[in-house]
Amino acid sequence: MSPQRREIHSIYIEWAKLRSHARYCLASSGVLDYPLAELGVRVEDLEITAPVSYGYAPLIQRLAAKAGVPEDCVVHTQGTSMANHLVMASLLEAGDEVLIEEPAYEAIFATALYLGARIRRFPRRFEAGFQVDPREVERGISPRTRLIILSNLHNPSGVRTPEDALGIVGEIARSLGAHVLVDEVYLESCFDSAWQPAFRLGHNFVSTGSLTKAYGLGGLRCGWVLAAAPLAERMWRINDLFGVTAAHPADLLSAIALDKLPQIAARARKLLDANRALLKDFLDSRRDLITIWPKEGPIAFPQLADGHADAFCHLLSEKYETSVVPGRFFEAPEHIRIGVGGKTEDVSEGLSRVAAALDELAARR
Repeated sequence: MSPQRREIHSIYIEWAKLRSHARYCLASSGVLDYPLAELGVRVEDLEITAPVSYGYAPLIQRLAAKAGVPEDCVVHTQGTSMANHLVMASLLEAGDEVLIEEPAYEAIFATALYLGARIRRFPRRFEAGFQVDPREVERGISPRTRLIILSNLHNPSGVRTPEDALGIVGEIARSLGAHVLVDEVYLESCFDSAWQPAFRLGHNFVSTGSLTKAYGLGGLRCGWVLAAAPLAERMWRINDLFGVTAAHPADLLSAIALDKLPQIAARARKLLDANRALLKDFLDSRRDLITIWPKEGPIAFPQLADGHADAFCHLLSEKYETSVVPGRFFEAPEHIRIGVGGKTEDVSEGLSRVAAALDELAARR
């Protein structure tokens, strides 16, 4: 291992763990944690261990049924981050090219670097509503590109990519023998439309996701990869080098949660409907924020009309006890990412404090 590889880590995840906490946290991008008591689980429903295999069969069955894919196309992972890591580790050799959207989720970029990939970019432009433009993908790809990576809903903007655009990206990749990885961790929060993972568009697509962001079940670490069966089998074998097997109580609880997902989703939808309305009213009231309004999901990515976001984020945290994510973690230092999956009263107060901090900065100019 070279010194450069040893030094690679996710600066965003480090910040999120150590510096994002605040009395009013608008930095978190997931829905409020779902309480164990509401799952209706009894102690006698759980066991500590189970026979070792490649995935807990009842959980794999439920994930396959949910996605509408064969069971041998499902890999259960410890969250979406590990899912993305396994996909890249299974498809990339050191020196291979990977084409990644910009702006992008920093941990995906860091993982590709860690695996020794050569990174190319395609833009998702603010002035184009952060939409995926297949022409930009075609301009960015090369004969050495082995993987295209994008997120849907887009992280950080929350914008959804239409299926026809994804299909064209898939055709571009297929022409060069490349795969398309679509991180769909936020797609679950599109409660008004049926979940259609990108993997169903073709076998050169790979979808990743989890129960974390949309349902408030992050503690279960229930993530997944949907991929062609031979590729899925390769990921299971690579995972033997990382985690071997998951914690069995988490597997059991994840299976129970999937059986009760309609009620969990109803709770999440009610919360997001209320909080998104607050966010929309807030953003509409601010001439100092320029926003591409996402139609779904728990996040938005407004641009400060005047100034670099870091100074604003520092003021907001230190004086107003409120956190948002600085846009520099997404290669967009003039933006902030706001998450509204928390308690409605906290979101309301947090947005009021964001307004106060913006007003204070404006008064200083």
